[in-house]
Amino acid sequence: MSLHFSKKEFSIRKNKTIEAMKNNHLDAILMFRQESMYWLTGYDTFCYVFFQTLVMDKDGNTILLTRAPDLRQAENTSNIEYIRIWVDRDNSNPVDDLKIILDELNLKKKKIGVEYESYGMTGRNALKLNKSLENYCHLEDQSELITKLRVVKSEEEIIYVKKAAQLADLALEEAWKNAKVGASESKILAEMNRVIFEGGGDYPANEFIIGSGKNALLCRYQAEKQILSNPDQLTIEWAGTFKHYHSAMFRTIPIGKANKRHHKMHEACVEALKNCEKKLVPGNKVGDVFDAHAKTFDDLGFNKARMNACGYSLGATFSPNWMDWPMLYTDNPYVLETGNVFFMHMILMDSNNQLAMNLGETYLLNEDGNERLGKKKLDLVIL
Repeated sequence: MSLHFSKKEFSIRKNKTIEAMKNNHLDAILMFRQESMYWLTGYDTFCYVFFQTLVMDKDGNTILLTRAPDLRQAENTSNIEYIRIWVDRDNSNPVDDLKIILDELNLKKKKIGVEYESYGMTGRNALKLNKSLENYCHLEDQSELITKLRVVKSEEEIIYVKKAAQLADLALEEAWKNAKVGASESKILAEMNRVIFEGGGDYPANEFIIGSGKNALLCRYQAEKQILSNPDQLTIEWAGTFKHYHSAMFRTIPIGKANKRHHKMHEACVEALKNCEKKLVPGNKVGDVFDAHAKTFDDLGFNKARMNACGYSLGATFSPNWMDWPMLYTDNPYVLETGNVFFMHMILMDSNNQLAMNLGETYLLNEDGNERLGKKKLDLVIL
């Protein structure tokens, strides 16, 4: 086995999960989120795109139901002892195999939590599960039970998060080095990814966002790759990733020269980020952080250019998305704790003038407030 955490760490996580199940009066939980399986057992795969579930009962017994290609994957990357394979065939229903496992664990007529909020739990899989088990047991949506346990990072996890932050800094250096008039976005992406992989990093859970010109106003990856003009603007959002742990950053870089409004937008982003930093401390609510973001931009006249969320938790996540729970939006009641890791992004998209400005950093909450994990300057860099 190739486990990224100590036996003690996995034992603590399992005990926390059992306690949470007890508090929710659950007899078992069906995990469909790959993040939950990875956190609880070390199991590392992308087989969650098919029907796959890790069953754990209130006594801590765990059985994985997966496909044949992931038998060795589970044996080599996790501490799961009992692995069952469902066979690919036309019109197969893996829930039939799941029922056998539930019978072995004496879970008929019992209360079972399900992680419905999962990329692997497609609508079709949910329909199969609910229909096949409707008279067998009582199913309850418990999508966030383990997610809420993962939101506070342990000391072992923080080591990986900080390594991811170092890789993100190296990628920013490559962006500054390669972004110039006449440069290709493809080359910039290639060099940023190169230093992350050479540093021992992983694929991120979603693609880096990159765009110049009008595409600098996009908040999602898209396939068009452009050559930087003079003048131009380049938006990049990326993450250093290590053992699936992410540390994200966000920048807009004027190319050739900056528009006067670029400077004002950047000043607003810095001010908003600093005001959010003051609120991102243990004891405050997540919604308080967003409200500081919104007030700063609104007071400076950027209400129509800002977003309705300003960040989210980060951790060990899998494709297609590195965003984790909870998100920074107004009235979010989650109370911040020491050990939280949050990416805060200050995004301004001025559609009228076709100008963008973005600034984003990842923070670790501690007893003193927070620590910015990226160590690079926040200045407006013009290349």
